[in-house]
Amino acid sequence: MNINDAKKALKTYFGYSNFREGQEQIINSILCQRDSLGIMPTGAGKSVCFQIPAMLFSGITIVISPLISLMKDQVNGLNELGINAAYLNSSLTNSQYLSTIENIKNYKYKIIYVAPERLLTDNFINCCLELNISMITIDEAHCISQWGQDFRPSYTKIIDFINNLKIKPIISAFTATATQKVKEDITSILNLKNPFVLVTGFDRKNLFFEVQKPKDKYSYLLNFLKKTNDENGIVYCSTRETVEKVCEYLKVHKYKATRYHAGLADKERKQNQDDFLYDKSKIMVATNAFGMGIDKSNVSFVVHFNMPKDIESYYQEAGRAGRDGSEAHCIILYSGQDLVINSFMIEHSKDRIYEDNEIEKRLKSKDRERLKIMNMYCQTKECLRKFILNYFGEQANDNCQKCINCITKYENVDITLAAQKIISCILRVKENYGTKMIINILRGSKNKRILTLGFDKLSTYGIMNESEIYIRDIINYLIINNYLRVTNDEYPLIKLENKARKFIKDKELLTMKICAEKDIEEIGKTKSSSKSKDVLDIEIDDNLLIKLKALRLEIASEHGVPAFVVFADSALKDMCNKKPVNETQFLEVSGVGQVKLERYGKLFLDVIKSYLNKE
Repeated sequence: MNINDAKKALKTYFGYSNFREGQEQIINSILCQRDSLGIMPTGAGKSVCFQIPAMLFSGITIVISPLISLMKDQVNGLNELGINAAYLNSSLTNSQYLSTIENIKNYKYKIIYVAPERLLTDNFINCCLELNISMITIDEAHCISQWGQDFRPSYTKIIDFINNLKIKPIISAFTATATQKVKEDITSILNLKNPFVLVTGFDRKNLFFEVQKPKDKYSYLLNFLKKTNDENGIVYCSTRETVEKVCEYLKVHKYKATRYHAGLADKERKQNQDDFLYDKSKIMVATNAFGMGIDKSNVSFVVHFNMPKDIESYYQEAGRAGRDGSEAHCIILYSGQDLVINSFMIEHSKDRIYEDNEIEKRLKSKDRERLKIMNMYCQTKECLRKFILNYFGEQANDNCQKCINCITKYENVDITLAAQKIISCILRVKENYGTKMIINILRGSKNKRILTLGFDKLSTYGIMNESEIYIRDIINYLIINNYLRVTNDEYPLIKLENKARKFIKDKELLTMKICAEKDIEEIGKTKSSSKSKDVLDIEIDDNLLIKLKALRLEIASEHGVPAFVVFADSALKDMCNKKPVNETQFLEVSGVGQVKLERYGKLFLDVIKSYLNKE
């Protein structure tokens, strides 16, 4: 059993001739019986890294996963590939659960997905004590750390389950996003022994990143969707109320949209999720309750109707686009209210459990710091891809040409005097107030609080007649460039950094980029919202593609699985490119292995040959 066996399994079952970046190294480490931690971005193929070793090991592999939807998708996919797999979670009836336990005891499955809450139940532990368990895999491993963005207390019990086993199996853990602190927690809490740690590049080259600040988010979203050619996408909203409004708005405008949030009944959530996975609904409008582990490969865009709470969440959610390697679009529709909503949710969230007041204080402070960085991302005029990669400790070029900032024409404007006025105002109020108050003083607001505090008597009162948006942009620029900082308090204050004091003293020139084109919203519509090119950079025969998709949908409906489980869009597009007419040629299509050749080859070859004969 070696890496050559793994390559053979990759082609036979998954239909690929080569591993993606990092897959071969971590699979080889696991096959060498070494604990392993893989930190790989969404869409990088983490599941293959544990599924292939699981097939090669003599015993069973247990995969601990946080979400029912993830288990169902991956088990469906594995069974379609001819790999026996099952899951244990709350969606099973008692008789189904007991039947699955019995099948596990009889070694009918190679891979078993288990919810963390089920690990320490008596019948499951008793079952596992009699099994030959080769490996335990922890998916979404960042959930084990209180410093991660999706901490789940049930994950901390995983080590208790492992310690109950007579023989410790190989431990492998995977996550898409992990800071240094989270990585240390995963290694420590899971007690990984001299682990092989792989951090692949975080860059998703097929994703286009964009931030817009439209006056009307609803109209902007509609204009964006008109250019997506009925493709599949996700629209994330920060609240349930916004989900309801956006979904209804899209339905009124004849889009096949559905919704998902924690306020819906379980039955409706499941039905709506299935409608999206099975392409009955093209657009999923959801809170962040939807998505972790959703393995839908043909998502062409992810729109954040509101700014998310941190870069980790954003990159994970945006990464659900383009999982099959095709070009995809990730856009945030930003407004200042998004910052207010997220700040409120940090302070009043009922979803997070804290061990004590001190930990609560520290974690909330960390959440506010992450939100501040997310806000900076939405304000920067520099390369968005570079901002994300730098956040995760990776270096990147200044000009990716795959984000809105890199394709927008900017001109440098002198903001020296404006910056001096802003800094002077912050000094006059002794650095004791936030952005809104500073802007109101500078613009000469007559609101009651300013008059009561006597700020209308300050020398900086009313000295700027520019718009609130323009002044806020300059303040954000000064924060991003370390002239100012915002505290992590519940009510953030603006403080001066040494760089600001030096700027005032030395009277240096300061310039800021502003868009040189007339309407920044039009840039997003015309330059970046056009239909994506295929990842293979070839002309696709659309008529043949329609016929292949129709056949795929027919097969998927018959088997009761999502269409992408039969073949990913990228495989169908490669069929359109290569136009195979025999089994040997069909095996050369990316995503076609021996199992799928035997199962579907004749059906797809017949459609292709019939189409070619009519040309």
